[in-house]
Formats: sequence, structure tokens, C-alpha cells
Amino acid sequence: MRKSQDWQDYRLIDASDGQRLEKWGGITLVRPDPQIIWKNPDPSPLWSKADAVYHRSSSGGGNWEYRKQLPESWNISYKGLTFMVKPTGFKHTGIFPEQAVNWDLCSELIKNAGREINVLNMFAYTGGATLACAKAGAKVCHLDAVKGMVDWGRTNAKLSGLSDKPIRWIVDDAVKFLGREIRRGNRYDGIILDPPSYGRGTNGEMWKLEDSICDLMNMCTEVLSDNPLFIVLNSYTTGLSSSVMTYLLQMTVGRKYKIRVDSQEIGLPVEQTGLAVPAGNTAVVYFD
Repeated sequence: MRKSQDWQDYRLIDASDGQRLEKWGGITLVRPDPQIIWKNPDPSPLWSKADAVYHRSSSGGGNWEYRKQLPESWNISYKGLTFMVKPTGFKHTGIFPEQAVNWDLCSELIKNAGREINVLNMFAYTGGATLACAKAGAKVCHLDAVKGMVDWGRTNAKLSGLSDKPIRWIVDDAVKFLGREIRRGNRYDGIILDPPSYGRGTNGEMWKLEDSICDLMNMCTEVLSDNPLFIVLNSYTTGLSSSVMTYLLQMTVGRKYKIRVDSQEIGLPVEQTGLAVPAGNTAVVYFD
């Protein structure tokens, strides 16, 4: 497992009985996590001091129980990047902190490339990978189907002092956008994908990862440059194991390019137990 363990402003204090106890800057939140099926027999005393707890609803979604008045949003930082944190109605905060290991990996590849790198970040959410790549010197196309997420990404760019970097902010359906990029002849040296298990496009198009990811990776192959640097494919879908992701990439990207695939779990270290909570799989494609 590759662990995201360089955070200063985020801490996973404890994990037990389907919940995470997390500290985001100076604010402590409790959020559900279905991966945490164990119970910690020696729980942190900080559980009872959480500032807010998210409760799932049996009908879907859920709500926050605020135990003290919190700001609508606040900021945290990671290696020179600044992000706005805001609890949402779907338990999320605007950041997936485990993804920092992928931000670091992409940054290092870009810095060591010795040439200008053009990156496409798809399903880009609030822009963690976008900003890491831009800070490392890449040109980035930030693509998400939800305008609110793209606006949030722009806010994070401003907070990070990166508003003047060459970032294209695009609100569009991934498949439609790729089709246009193929026709236009636009090409990318790096592609980052963090697709949801289920979702909808800008016009309500249904997305299910298992049904759509193979065709999507074939389209991604068509927008790669002649000298690509990397692909990073992330999945939270439990049915997509590391082996499945490796085979998928070998049968799509690997049919055109000579590649090596490193597919592993990523996760977050837990302070109370010394264990790590799994947070999906990431497959990294290196080009030989």
C-alpha cells in the first residue's frame, strides 16, 4: 500500500466501527467509511470531542450534526498548495487526502521530465492533482462535469497562488470531451483519471465504471502524445482489484505503447492504531 503520510494539516486520528475520526486543520470531524469493518478496542478519547458528525440516512445521503458552530469553510495546506475545506451534504469535504500520494508522484515525474508536459486531469473534482501538476510546471486541462467542482478548483488555484498558471478549466462530459479532442488532434503527455463508481454527465448521461472504463481508456490512448510520460488511474470501486486495473491498461494502452503498470492500494495511516485505512486502488502507467 502507498500511504499518504506527509500531511501536516490533515490527520486520521482513529478508525473504528465504520467511522473515521479526522482532523482538518483545527476542526475535528467524524465521517462514515464502509471499509472500516473493525472495532478498535482502545479508541481515541477524541471521539467524544468531535466538532461535527455525519449521520447517514436510510433513504440515502445524510446530514451533519454540528456540536459547535463552525465556519462555512476553512483552508488547509499541503506542500505549498492551499485548499478550501467545506462539509457537504454527501459527507465529503472537497478533498480526498489519500490522493496526495498521486499528487506527489505526478509532480516528481513532471519535474524530472526535462521538457514541457501537457496533462489532462479528468473527473478532476476540486483540483488537487491539477494544482500539483501546475505547480510542478505542467500545462493542465482540468475537466469535470460539475460546474460547482470546477469553480471550487478555481478557488483553490487562487488560494494557492496559481491563478496565472496555464490551466484550462472545462465543464463537460468526459466521453464527449475526449471525442472532440481526438477530432481536434489535441494530445497529452500525462492523463489522470479519478472516475466515480457511478455518476452522470452534464446532460444526465449515466456512468457506471465497470461498463464504461474500457472504452474510456481506449479513447484516452488516442489522445496520448507520441512521447507520453504517465497515466494515473484511480478507482474506489471494490470490484476493480489491482490485477483487474493492470489487465485493463495492458489491453488498452498497452496495445499501442510499451508500458509498465504499477497497481497498488492507496491509504491513510491511522494515528491511534498504526494501521492504515484502504482508500481505493491506483494504477500508474509508465512508458518505456
